[in-house]
Parts: sequence; structure tokens; C-alpha cells
Amino acid sequence: MKRREFLGGAVLGAAALTAAAKDPDEKGHLPGRTKNTKFACNIEMWFRREPDYLKRIEGAAKLGYSAIEFWPWQGKNIAAIAEACERLNLVVSQFSAWGFKPGLNDPKNHNQFVETIDKSCEVAKKLKCKLMCVVGGDDIKGLSQRQMHENIITGLKRATPIAEKNGVTMILEAMNIRVDHKGHCLYGSAPLIRIVRAVDSPALKALWDLYHMHITEGDLCGHLREGFESKAIAYIQIADHPGRNEPGTGEIHYPRVLKELKKLGYTGYVGLECVPSKSEEEAAWAVHKADEW
Repeated sequence: MKRREFLGGAVLGAAALTAAAKDPDEKGHLPGRTKNTKFACNIEMWFRREPDYLKRIEGAAKLGYSAIEFWPWQGKNIAAIAEACERLNLVVSQFSAWGFKPGLNDPKNHNQFVETIDKSCEVAKKLKCKLMCVVGGDDIKGLSQRQMHENIITGLKRATPIAEKNGVTMILEAMNIRVDHKGHCLYGSAPLIRIVRAVDSPALKALWDLYHMHITEGDLCGHLREGFESKAIAYIQIADHPGRNEPGTGEIHYPRVLKELKKLGYTGYVGLECVPSKSEEEAAWAVHKADEW
């Protein structure tokens, strides 16, 4: 499942959404009510066969989650999403403001980037959201990775005053180029931290996707410590590997990683940017299990 290859598909159906949380445990708990970590259900990957975003939001609430996240706001009914979240007592933990194309790593796109961040800050206010994701862009022929990263820094520096004024933080995401995003210019923790440090603004931090980091460099807990020591990290996302499914389906021992995350003092939401391998309910219980340590 790739963000740039959004999946549509057949309608999931109201009955399946209702079934998502029909079976609480013996104590009456819902799977989204976890002990140690606050999770945000990614409504692009969860309930992805349901075309109605409002029903996806309802599905997340029925599982017991207290927050959602989603990809680009463009083309979505933001007023309706805000109303649904208010009604269901859900937080929007983060959304995407700037995607893969046009690339932030190309200066010719910087004017458009600044205009988009300005509009996205207004969206963030409507959603009562403080974080919005931005992406670097794919490789540009003739430019080195270092040059593309410098262009990203330049563009971000132009937009940070707008984000600062609006009390919103842009979160820059590094991808992986081995499995999902071959040809993307920003991958790995070291360049991500370097860019955040170079921009040097409270309005620019890192979105630390542990799925991408695992594929790119491994040593998840060690690199997490480095990220927190550099004060670069503002948001975390997870998925297991291989498959980009829920914890417990792959090779990452998420109970250990989530325990380290709490030890490091992270109190924000952890985005579930993973595709349920079976039903949403089963995936939610797998996440719940990974958080029991």
C-alpha cells in the first residue's frame, strides 16, 4: 500500500463497520483503548474499501480509538470531517499538507509550496490540529541528493514563518527506497535530522515512520534515541515489515519499540499507517497486544 497509489475498491458496507468493534474483551474494553500508547487510526489504510470518509471515521471511533490521521486534505470535505470528529470526540493527530509531487526539492515549486502551507494552516485550524505532514519529493535528474536536500531546506525556511504564526508544526517525513518509494530523495534518519536542524524552527520537526526507518537502516531503538536527543521528532508512525500490516505480522518486535518510545518520554499519538491484514477489529486487537508490555 503506497500513499501515491491510493486504493479505492468495493464498498465495505455498514455491517462490516459496525462489526469492527462488536466484540469488546471480557472487561468490556475496546481494542483502541490501549494502556501505554495513544494511537491514531489512519483512515486511508484502515477501512480503505469504504469510499465515505465519514464512515471510516465512525469505524475508528467504534474500535475505541481517540484520534485519526489522514493524507492530503485537498478534495475532502473538511467541515464534515471536523464535525464528525467533534461529535465522536476524536482528535485529528496530523494530516498531509504537501505530497510527493510537485517536489519540494525543486526551487521552482517553492512559491506553490508556501501558498499551500498557508492554506493548510487554515485547514489545521478548522480541524483543531497542530501537525501537518510534508514530503521532500522524488529524485531530480542532474541534482545530487545533497543539492536536493538543500533545496528542501530553502523551501521549508520560506514556509516556517507562516506555520509559526499559525501555531502549526510541519512534520517532514523520510521514506524508504527499497520497498515503497524507489527514487525518493529523502530516506534515513541522519539526513532527516540534518534538515530539521538546518531549518532551525519550532514549526519544523520530523515525522518518524518506524516502518520506513526499519527498512532503511534498522536499529529502531538506537536511532529513536538519537532522534529524541536531537529534539527533532514530533510524531511517530508504525507498521510491521514485510507487508506494511499491523504489529505482530512481521519481523519488528513492537512491544520493545513502544516501550522504548515511552521511556524516551514521547507522549504524542502514534499513527497506525498500516494495512489491516485481516479485519480492522483483528488488527486493532493486534495493536492492543503490542502495547501490552
